Amino acid sequence: MTHDAAASRPAPRGRVLAGLSLAALGVVFGDIGTSPLYALKESFLLEHGVPATPENILGILSLVFWSLAFVISFKYIAVLLKADNRGEGGILALLALIRPQGELAGARRALVLLGLFGAALLYGDGVITPAISVLGALEGIDVATPALREYIVPIAVAILVVLFLAQRRGTAGIGRIFGPVMIVWFMAIGALGISGIARDPSILRALWPGYAVDFFVRDGMQGFLILGSVVLVLTGGEALYADMGHFGRRPIRLAWFALVLPALLLNYFGQGALLLDDPSGAANPFYHLVPKPLLYPMVALSTAAAVVASQALISGAFSLTRQAVQLGYCPRVTVVHTSQHEAGQIYIPEVNTGLMLACLALVIGFKSSTNLAGAYGIAVTGTMAITTVLFANAARTRLGWRPRLVIPMAALFLAVDLAFFSANLVKIPAGGWFPILLAGLIFVLMATWKKGRHIVTAVLREGTLPMELFIKEMAKRPPVRVPGVAVFMTSDLSGAPPVLLHHLKHNKVLHERVILMSVATREIPQVPEEDRVDCQDLGFGFFAVQASYGFMESPNVPDILQALVPRGLVVKAQEATFYLGRETLIPTKAAPAKRAALAARGLWMPMWRKRIFMVMANNARSATAFFGLPPNRVVELGAQVQI
Repeated sequence: MTHDAAASRPAPRGRVLAGLSLAALGVVFGDIGTSPLYALKESFLLEHGVPATPENILGILSLVFWSLAFVISFKYIAVLLKADNRGEGGILALLALIRPQGELAGARRALVLLGLFGAALLYGDGVITPAISVLGALEGIDVATPALREYIVPIAVAILVVLFLAQRRGTAGIGRIFGPVMIVWFMAIGALGISGIARDPSILRALWPGYAVDFFVRDGMQGFLILGSVVLVLTGGEALYADMGHFGRRPIRLAWFALVLPALLLNYFGQGALLLDDPSGAANPFYHLVPKPLLYPMVALSTAAAVVASQALISGAFSLTRQAVQLGYCPRVTVVHTSQHEAGQIYIPEVNTGLMLACLALVIGFKSSTNLAGAYGIAVTGTMAITTVLFANAARTRLGWRPRLVIPMAALFLAVDLAFFSANLVKIPAGGWFPILLAGLIFVLMATWKKGRHIVTAVLREGTLPMELFIKEMAKRPPVRVPGVAVFMTSDLSGAPPVLLHHLKHNKVLHERVILMSVATREIPQVPEEDRVDCQDLGFGFFAVQASYGFMESPNVPDILQALVPRGLVVKAQEATFYLGRETLIPTKAAPAKRAALAARGLWMPMWRKRIFMVMANNARSATAFFGLPPNRVVELGAQVQI
């Protein structure tokens, strides 16, 4: 079972548990914690046709309560946190569990492609969350001083620009205050909720699920479509699951049940009580809960909480991209480690720039959290449903859960997820198109890269010579050997890499020691150091080195060479020569018969996908930088590859 390693770690207790729970508040719960800024407000918009009558208020509050109880507390906290990949959660961790080696086929291929689209949707979440959270926080200015309404968008743009530009410096410094900021935030919204409930304690009747049922029966289709707004209280559920590897189950559960859930429920019910007392507050019930003298301090605190929520999603996008690179769904990118102590704190300039431009476009284009709410719902509900499907497969086939438990549970989860998703489909014209378009674009890029690399690897493999035959040939007709060590990077240790054959053909010499090195990604988050490197002496001065990394790790060749020392192979990175192959891709057309034959072997792409793949390959980060090779010790040999 893949979660043995995680299960063997001692559960945190005492001060360690408290510290992890505090840190989780600043990373895991920022997104869901800022939902009260806009979630309930969206349910009573005029275009929904659901006025703020006592029956509707009680019905919607009942939906909010039971949605949080079922989806977050039961599905994510109680069940999904147990379905981990050696301690890691999230869509790509599940995808790594179910991903087979080799070419995909049949239902498994459809499942992997679905998971890939779910990962692409997460980028939409990462783009929308900073925009909607910051706008929702600043809209308190409109309540305090309506004359300043026109400054909300420029201020939001300025905050987001500063936030994204600060990423290159890392979050280690400001990250220490994220937890305390969120403690103050949750205590503040909880206190506001208590003051609201005091206005009309009868709002607590909404705890009875009958009010939710009556709401559906009474309002019919209009009541069903309101789920598209209610789902906004669930934003951040996927982040909660994905961040499990950073903090563990117990700290997340403790923070949720001890502080986050009570504060959220108090605030939502306080907003509901406010509406029972004064339905005109439906325009922005969160800020109407705040006493007038405290409006601007609350705007400042809300903005700080929105920045924390945004930072969590930005960091999540960086982590997601690194996982995608390691799993072969994304070209090499620049991964900058911003902390000497925390391996998970990384910065990816390419992703940061893309997120910043997309966020600014959303803020300028949509202008308010209300306009963005439709886009948000599609991204959230789509990801929830896909996670359920992947969980059901992984739990049944890889984690050893009993089918009689998994199937009915997954069916129930999926029924709820699809209900929320269906209610959001009507919002596609009003903004829901954005996450679908963005996810579709990212999905095409990831699938094209995976397919293209598969084709290139297959073409190169056809030109290789089995290592046994190569070694025998070297023994029969030994070339001139020169002092030193040569390291040839390859993806397949079973054959002599093309770059080695080209080097021997053109230079007619070999180093005294030749290392064939392959760096592979396994389906687990981290590989134990004792399993990192495997070295095999092939004879005649040749060595095969297989290095393994998890999908949460970044490869480093000098570290691999250092790990060879205990195995009797002493190689200094600054004294070795590293040989890399640089492929020049040539897109080719083919006759229908040949095209059909290649397609049957999974080795064909349409011309438009070939051109996309070429652009991605040409803009990928160099292998020298990605593997941490000394630039002045690298030799690149080119080869033309027809695809």
